[in-house]
Amino acid sequence: VGHEAVLSCPNISKVSLLLVTWKKNCSCCCCLLSYRRDLKETSKLNCSERITWKYSPDSDPALRIYPVNLGDEGNYTCEIANSEGNFHFFSSLTVIVPPAMTLTHDKSRVAVCQASAAKPAADISWIPANSHSTEEEFHHPNGTVTRVSYFGWANSTFPNVTCLVTHPATNQTLLMDLAC
Repeated sequence: VGHEAVLSCPNISKVSLLLVTWKKNCSCCCCLLSYRRDLKETSKLNCSERITWKYSPDSDPALRIYPVNLGDEGNYTCEIANSEGNFHFFSSLTVIVPPAMTLTHDKSRVAVCQASAAKPAADISWIPANSHSTEEEFHHPNGTVTRVSYFGWANSTFPNVTCLVTHPATNQTLLMDLAC
């Protein structure tokens, strides 16, 4: 989410290109972007301003989506018509959303680590490891997931606790220390 997605469509024969069309596969009112070379004409139907050609469709018919949002996830088809025939290329766009992370504690010495609105769900673990931690998961209508993990350290002698949140959108493990 929020980044650029570029979907490639190999132009087999640039010289004989007649028509190139991108469409998102869905049941109703889908985005359609096309370019007709002989008329040098581009048309756009039901596409947001975020969906455009990455370059000139004459030279490279790649599709650019920027910024990507959750609604852009799905299957896309590029069709090229040239003097040799019609060619279809399929792309699947999966949108990932990094979690918003919080770490708090209450008076009963329970740490609460929350990874909110992630897609896919984030993984939460603790240092030191605790077999008594519990976890809840909440699924949101937009496809994101919030995970909440509770870590009780009332009888612990450790000076702090660390919540580790891992997710494919972050490219790193996030660490937060909570002083007792």
